[in-house]
Amino acid sequence: MNKNIVCIGAGYIGGPTMAVIAKMNPDRKVIVVDISAERIAAWNSPDYALPIYEPGLVDVVKEVRGRNLFFSTDIEGAVKECDIIFVGVNTPTKMFGRGRGRASDLQFWEATAREIKSFAECDKIVIEKSTLPVRTAAAMEAILNDHAEHTFTVLSNPEFLAEGTAIKDLLEPDRVLIGGPQTDAGKAALAEAVEIYATWVPRERILTTNVWSAELTKLAANAFLAQRVSSINAIAGLCEATGADVDEVARVIGADKRIGPKFLKAGPGFGGSCFKKDVLNLVYLCETFGLHTAAEYWSGVIRMNDHQQERIVSRLFREMFNTLANKKIALFGFAFKADTGDTRETPAGTVARLLAEEHVRISITDPKALDNARRDLADLEGVAYEPDEYKAAQDADAVVLMTDWRHYPSLDWRRIFAAMRKPALVFDTRNCLDAAALREIGFKVLNIGK
Repeated sequence: MNKNIVCIGAGYIGGPTMAVIAKMNPDRKVIVVDISAERIAAWNSPDYALPIYEPGLVDVVKEVRGRNLFFSTDIEGAVKECDIIFVGVNTPTKMFGRGRGRASDLQFWEATAREIKSFAECDKIVIEKSTLPVRTAAAMEAILNDHAEHTFTVLSNPEFLAEGTAIKDLLEPDRVLIGGPQTDAGKAALAEAVEIYATWVPRERILTTNVWSAELTKLAANAFLAQRVSSINAIAGLCEATGADVDEVARVIGADKRIGPKFLKAGPGFGGSCFKKDVLNLVYLCETFGLHTAAEYWSGVIRMNDHQQERIVSRLFREMFNTLANKKIALFGFAFKADTGDTRETPAGTVARLLAEEHVRISITDPKALDNARRDLADLEGVAYEPDEYKAAQDADAVVLMTDWRHYPSLDWRRIFAAMRKPALVFDTRNCLDAAALREIGFKVLNIGK
């Protein structure tokens, strides 16, 4: 008999992952629980107004919600009912005390571990889904197995989802990684976890390791991807200075099979909930173990990313007659990438704040992230939030494209030009617009790396 599953945490990890697991394991009951009644109500909303936007997610939830997928605030009841417990709670960067600005804040994770121990009425398999520092599983085991009656086996199953393609990534993963203790109980728990994914993932793509390797692999994978983004953006600055074209450079570099073409797209820098947090966590771990040169190396990835957003504003300043005060600039896109409403660590947020320091009148438009933009910039006065791109650009001195939403190239740019103050400037930080066509209309066009 297949065992029931509960996931504690109904956010970007828990919701999509459990929806797909329920879809592909129709004979298992899957429960997603969270302390936020508002979030659970959104997952249960009759009109499927889910708390996160992800292409394809609504279709999967419609298929399985109420059949074998359930959302609840009853954490105690779900833990008692299920034998396999995924933990997908938030582990943000710690903003106080030791490790401030780099280490993971594990208070929510520890509180969850103590809840599991308190509520459990039999042996459980506990699977880390949140991104955690190496050897966190040992701490969880120490908390859980201080129990008089029951045994808990802790596994690490980090997620490798990209927002905007999470459902596709779940249904067709490059790999599934599960780490477990090299004991008889650990091997048995690993086999149970493998069976969950083996209903749709080819066995050769399900990789098993020890727990510590699995925990470190998640941090390392995101650090390597972030490093590629910072590397191509560093080359982009050199391209601008020398007359080279970063897209051409990236195309030739990517043709080398040892390198490959992915994550070689110059832009405003990386954002989202993972890259910066995980690189900073890696920096902290390196420092903790005395690996200071390695820590400095990974710190450089973050510095380069921050510098990219500063460069965007500096170029605007130079190109707009060395003053931005009282000029109107429309930011097209606020989400950190297309096909998501997520604005965590979004480059657009940094650019908006840098522009605000120059006393710019800012207008922001985004098809999915305006509510989050209002929340993120609530402390800034005079920012306009406009769902209509044409209204956002009305009387603007410049449009800065920050997110590569697919419909932006097909907008009526002649209409936008006619509504703007002249000279009208477009800064395409994603290099996704037809620059030649924009120049023919009359725009001054800036690109990254060109």
